[in-house]
Amino acid sequence: MTIPSERLDQIAHRFAELEARMASGTLEGDEFVQASRDYAELEPVAKVAAEVKAARVEMVDLEEMLGDPEMKAMAEEELASIRAELPEKERALAIAMLPRDSADARPAMLEIRAGTGGDEAALFAGDLYRMYEKFAGEQGWKVEPVSMSASEVGGFKEIVANVRGNGVFAKLKFESGVHRVQRVPETESGGRIHTSAATVAVLPEPDEVDVRIDPTDLKIDTYRASGAGGQHVNTTDSAIRITHLPTDTVVTCQDGRSQHKNREKAMQVLRARLFEQQREATQGAEAEARKAMVGSGDRSERIRTYNFPQGRVTDHRIGLTLHKLPEVIAGTGLGEVVDALIAEDEAKRLAALEE
Repeated sequence: MTIPSERLDQIAHRFAELEARMASGTLEGDEFVQASRDYAELEPVAKVAAEVKAARVEMVDLEEMLGDPEMKAMAEEELASIRAELPEKERALAIAMLPRDSADARPAMLEIRAGTGGDEAALFAGDLYRMYEKFAGEQGWKVEPVSMSASEVGGFKEIVANVRGNGVFAKLKFESGVHRVQRVPETESGGRIHTSAATVAVLPEPDEVDVRIDPTDLKIDTYRASGAGGQHVNTTDSAIRITHLPTDTVVTCQDGRSQHKNREKAMQVLRARLFEQQREATQGAEAEARKAMVGSGDRSERIRTYNFPQGRVTDHRIGLTLHKLPEVIAGTGLGEVVDALIAEDEAKRLAALEE
């Protein structure tokens, strides 16, 4: 896909303007924040565009040198090298210029719930949480549990966590769906392989201004937290249940001892869920396009299988199988799967633009 030279000049001009504004020292508050975001978004595009422009200029210069007998051999050699490299640079630029999900740079709310499989599903949900926690650490992100419901045998019936850092949603958004595990549970005396599942949902976290919630639309209930926690948990109505009446969205939080803190965390989760509902309602064609590329990410769709006896991980949306299950489930090898999903998404969106 060849980008017109005029477009390359526009990118360079826009980037130079942003650089000048950032260096002026006159930006403050929201203006500075917006300019910083625009600069960070355009910088990688401008870098590749400059490389493409330089290669094109050099190619023209070398073609002119072909008429000089003394320079012809050298020019032909360098020209062949540039002609071989330029298509890949052009493709990299086209990918960099693809429209981005406006939520890609946002932090995310990670929700993991045990599905079919009883205790084994809860243990698997715990494995998935630790996998994402380790992966997040390698990216330099911070993971903070918001609410959780622990299982008596270990793992979680449900856990919700906030993941903060650069480009969190962009890397984790394709993790939403049903994750299936095939292994022999510790409690299985006969050595039979069981299949269990857990659901993962990754929601971009909105700012308060993105989702305005009318307090009159909320029904807030307090109750006593259940589970381990000692006397305090058993005697204090610290748990919070918030129902958003217009959408019938229910959020609960009982992890903290403070009713105020639990309410704050529950509102954080509620905003993320309402924001995602708004995104799904407004994106329309974009959502359908993504569904055709790497799957809808809907929690009813099985997206990945972790087969312990064979030591393999298979992502069913892109047909990727890696015999690196220990590394993937430990979080250190998850990046290979994430990168493959992102590359597939980019390749199919680029192909759609070229049609």
